[in-house]
Amino acid sequence: MADRISPEHRSWNMSRIKNRDTKPELIVRSLLYRMGYRFRLHRKDLPGKPDIVLPKYKTVIFVHGCFWHRHKGCKYAYNPKSRVNFWKRKFADTIERDKRQQQSLRKSGWNIIVIWECECMDLELLSNKLQRVDKNL
Repeated sequence: MADRISPEHRSWNMSRIKNRDTKPELIVRSLLYRMGYRFRLHRKDLPGKPDIVLPKYKTVIFVHGCFWHRHKGCKYAYNPKSRVNFWKRKFADTIERDKRQQQSLRKSGWNIIVIWECECMDLELLSNKLQRVDKNL
């Protein structure tokens, strides 16, 4: 099936997709701050440039989009119906990259917490998950 828009317009559309300061990320940051945690953002010296870094607790937090990072069992991790092989390869590459980055961080002694986009809709669940920061010490 041919794309309905020009390659230039498709490129422009894709350039508008944010990779930082997303709504789920802002929710997590706001909740962490209210809980008394202080953190750094997107440290370039760490593998994968984690979304949130809590140096005091040697913990990093990744806020993953369910679609892009393939949250198992989530309704938002649906499969596109066109260009199926392209998307399968893209998703597999993303999952593999996430695993490599997390292994590298663990080898360096970092604790990792992954927050999924759909978990940000329930602040109580999210708060409970973030309580683990203190327990990871």
